[in-house]
Amino acid sequence: MNRLKFAGAALALLLPLTAEAHRFWLLPTSTVVTKAGTWVSFDAAVSNDIFHIDYRPLQIGQLQIATPDGSTVAPENVSTGKLRTTFDLELAREGTYRLFTASNGLTARWEEDGKPKFWPPRGTTPTREAFDKEVPKKADKLVITQSSRRLETFVTAGKPGTEALQPSKVGLELVPITHPNDLFAGETARFSFLIDGKPAVGVKLEIVPGGMRYRNDQAMINVETDKKGEVAITWPTAGLYWLEASYEDDKAPKPATKRSGQYVATFEVLPQ
Repeated sequence: MNRLKFAGAALALLLPLTAEAHRFWLLPTSTVVTKAGTWVSFDAAVSNDIFHIDYRPLQIGQLQIATPDGSTVAPENVSTGKLRTTFDLELAREGTYRLFTASNGLTARWEEDGKPKFWPPRGTTPTREAFDKEVPKKADKLVITQSSRRLETFVTAGKPGTEALQPSKVGLELVPITHPNDLFAGETARFSFLIDGKPAVGVKLEIVPGGMRYRNDQAMINVETDKKGEVAITWPTAGLYWLEASYEDDKAPKPATKRSGQYVATFEVLPQ
């Protein structure tokens, strides 16, 4: 579970988690339940307005579910319709579950005869062998990027736990300082961000409360990680929140010349 293969999830590599006005998200019916044995349902979709099902379903073939004891389980009753994917999860053990899709791999862009070229081609599964064969060693405006994508959410049964929250040390990740299922309106939560296991300084975050369809503006919160890779977020009101974080630097391992990471998560903030 903790080491991501080169191929990863092709969708996550080929599409950003925000494509123009479209947002990707996982949404549980509850993020906190009182006891083990409770079922939680999830919507997975790509939408124009956050948490409003209006565009297309999110494919969850690469979904992983980390349980409180460190094992993994599969989603149940998966159904994909025209606008959303739904599935169920039994919280069989007390503690915190982490649901996520993640990928890590190379992408490239360059020019040939004045025309832009991209790798991997849309709709293909990238491999290192294909990269070595299909991407030129030298080309006009060649840029090779080590790209990571992660989409996730968290649910807790009974007492919160931390076993499922341990970082993989691959790509851009959130490491909770404040537990992600212990968020309250008017309080400040602290999160740490890592890039390949090290503090990610200058990660830019956009946090949008749900219900944007019924507002004249997005009510977006913009913050940035400090020199320790940490960030503080004060939640203005109770409700569901969509968080996107993005990062870029020039510290990628060869053959890449640039490293980028994108992270998206859904949180629920409870009233005091």
